[in-house]
Amino acid sequence: MRGSPLRILVVGAGIAGLAVARALRLAGFRPDLTDKAPPHDLTDVGLYLPGNAARALRRLDLDGPVRPYGKVIHRQRFLDSTGAPLCEVDLDALWAEVGECRALARSDLHRVLLSGAGGAVRHGAEVRTIELLPSTVGVTFVDGTQTEYDLVIGADGPRSSIRTLAALGGPPRPAGQVVYRSVVRDGPAVDEWTALLGQRCGFLMVPIGAGRLHCYADEAGTDLPADPLARLRELFGEYGGPVPEVLDALDGVYATTTDEVELGRWYRGRVLLIGDAAHATAPTLSQGAAMALEDAVVLAESLHAAGSVDAALTAYESRRRPRTRWVQDRTRDRNRTRDVPPALRDPLLRGRGDRIFGEHYRLLLGPL
Repeated sequence: MRGSPLRILVVGAGIAGLAVARALRLAGFRPDLTDKAPPHDLTDVGLYLPGNAARALRRLDLDGPVRPYGKVIHRQRFLDSTGAPLCEVDLDALWAEVGECRALARSDLHRVLLSGAGGAVRHGAEVRTIELLPSTVGVTFVDGTQTEYDLVIGADGPRSSIRTLAALGGPPRPAGQVVYRSVVRDGPAVDEWTALLGQRCGFLMVPIGAGRLHCYADEAGTDLPADPLARLRELFGEYGGPVPEVLDALDGVYATTTDEVELGRWYRGRVLLIGDAAHATAPTLSQGAAMALEDAVVLAESLHAAGSVDAALTAYESRRRPRTRWVQDRTRDRNRTRDVPPALRDPLLRGRGDRIFGEHYRLLLGPL
């Protein structure tokens, strides 16, 4: 269907929505891109992109524009809570046939994707209703305007309104983690991905260039603290390694709970969900952005190759489900290690942690 006059609406202008808009444009389509939120500055947080995200960016012809940003990450270092080494993963070897791993500011990736998508986002355009017609979708926006589309793509995150309006599923379920994010400037010198593992919580630091560290911490639970910075210092105040200096340098901290989305199907009629709207999981494996970028590539390929929208959606879901299910299952596997006492876990990681952590990405090393 390349170059066909399909009327496509992409709802959500985050990483998934911008990536699929870019992929569709490369395939000869001209989607409308909307977001219910007004334009605003993104929260200053970092993002770690494993090698499969780099491959997807290459397929979107955006690897060049991303290259000036952030820092290439060569190794993952796992330490215990005192700062003593547990194991290392050689990322260059693990992802050698796929792509380099990179850490950068989320806002930088967003700008690259926005430019690649053509830059035109209709902000404040919230979808009020969806009507599934025999071969189209009737869409009514909150301002009363009505339009018919041949395909509506819900890329509006784990709390997707499109998922609800299309009766594809209800609210997400809690993944059981509270996560803390911040960017530290003028902190300690950390030159690789470095995580300290404690009991049911962990603290991660990743350099993202220009002397900045992306800091990510998590703990088991579902209740957000009233004072995230105070809670972070309470949780990790006794940790070793570079953590004390990072805690001293912290200014603001952004805290959220994590969601999981697991659906029986991703499309109904001509409405399709992609990214976190379809398969959100905890960020333990840093695969949220990577899965969204891969979704975009595969959906555009499916629409290009298929003879109809219905055939394309069937082909897309059949290709993507095994990989997203793998990520969700491996994420739960790794999260379960939080409940293992360090006295049992740490000797195991010192013996074969590199193989254990590398295995979590095995399926993702293969083709999309």
